[in-house]
Amino acid sequence: MSAPPILARRALRVGPASAVWRPRAVLVPVALVAVVLLLVALDVGRGDFPISVPDVVGTLLGGGTQVDRYIVLQVRLPRSLTGALVGVAFGMAGALTQSVARNPLASPDLLGISYGAAAAAVATLVLGGGAVGGLFTALGVPLAALLGGLVSAAAIYALAWRQGISGFRLVLVGVAVAAVLSSVTSYLLIVGDLNRAAQAQIWLVGSLNGRDWAQVLPVGLVVGAAALLCPVTSASLRALRLGEDTARSLGVRLQRAQAGHLAAAVALASVAVAAAGPVPFVALIAPQIAVRLLRSAGPPLLAGGLVGAVLVVGADVVSRSVLPSTLPVGVVTAAVGAPYLMFLLARGTRASDA
Repeated sequence: MSAPPILARRALRVGPASAVWRPRAVLVPVALVAVVLLLVALDVGRGDFPISVPDVVGTLLGGGTQVDRYIVLQVRLPRSLTGALVGVAFGMAGALTQSVARNPLASPDLLGISYGAAAAAVATLVLGGGAVGGLFTALGVPLAALLGGLVSAAAIYALAWRQGISGFRLVLVGVAVAAVLSSVTSYLLIVGDLNRAAQAQIWLVGSLNGRDWAQVLPVGLVVGAAALLCPVTSASLRALRLGEDTARSLGVRLQRAQAGHLAAAVALASVAVAAAGPVPFVALIAPQIAVRLLRSAGPPLLAGGLVGAVLVVGADVVSRSVLPSTLPVGVVTAAVGAPYLMFLLARGTRASDA
């Protein structure tokens, strides 16, 4: 009789420390990194002046002509890096919210966090002058989006709190708050300057057009900080996936852990929204794809972020290479994510009927 899978895994020991060697947990992220790098190279090579993948790689390594270096490093690479980092941020934010709520529907866009960040960012983009407009303009789009995400998340948390957080209640409250914030955004587009409102409307779909190094730096700093904190917070996150009672029995300070992970999700989602707009469904589907790739017990942070990068950069490659006209990445991700959302809802209905 063969040993159960959990027993067949190799235990690694280095002095007094020991760990379980799970090949899939290492190989899948490595493969995802390779796919992301390939998609970035393909994306950088797309455009009116096509550049092959070997030439893109050579230029990034210091070769290429002066024209190639300008096109790759100054024009196209910031767009592709923004897409990759935004995908990582959305994927990690989705993994955090789904783990805290223990609900596959609990993503920043469905919970209203992205809508809060978008409303504040749209206020920054379309309002000019006046006390409110001056306040948002002084903050800038990234800080305004972060403030909007934090305020919306705090409101959702307070409204969903009933001596604890229920994943189902959190999703329902989040959907309601998202509807309200969507109405606020529509109002801002109506009362704002017409030209700025038109630009904001394109940005609201989720777009990488015109992105430069100014968008790469903020999202890169937040994603880097979140990646460094992953090993520190992974234990409490795994405990939260087991339920509130189990987490308490394991010594986790429940409210502090929930609030901390939600704050990290808000920061990641807000800075991603500020960089590329509320790209839909990436935070919803990326963690679930990562769960199936790793066969893990809950949404993994690192793999979820890498799958998000694959989705966003892949959507940009498809939009610029396959489709007859270049579309914002949000249109492509919505075309993939909407059927998946319907699949989740249908599966949940079948499970409840059974």
